[in-house]
Amino acid sequence: MTTDVHQPNDSRDNPPNAEKTSASPGKLRVLVVEDDSAALSATVELLQLLGHWATGVKSAEVAMSRFMDGAFDVLLTDIGLPALSGYDLVQSLPSGHRMQVIFASGQTQPDAPMPGTIWLAKPFSAEQLEAALATASAA
Repeated sequence: MTTDVHQPNDSRDNPPNAEKTSASPGKLRVLVVEDDSAALSATVELLQLLGHWATGVKSAEVAMSRFMDGAFDVLLTDIGLPALSGYDLVQSLPSGHRMQVIFASGQTQPDAPMPGTIWLAKPFSAEQLEAALATASAA
């Protein structure tokens, strides 16, 4: 089975119905940012198996080039990325963006997490991922 991991400038960069402001109930459009190739592929594949549309990139810089307001419902990002961190990526998003943010990290959750974000500890199960996505879609 192949995963939907693209290189920059791939003609498939824009998710289906990018003009919509939200996905149909239960189905989310997820941008995964993870520098570990195996973890990126596994996460994208898991999201697809759960019925979501997902694509992945390996850096915050590439993720920023993919951002289009309303194109994704959820940003699922690692924190410890090369160059810009997951925190840097989220802080660089335009104010008023409508994308929910899930930080997936092997690091300990901070005492004061970034407001409006969800923490998902790595390694995570399909059930834990589903719970984080349910929280994100309810927000």
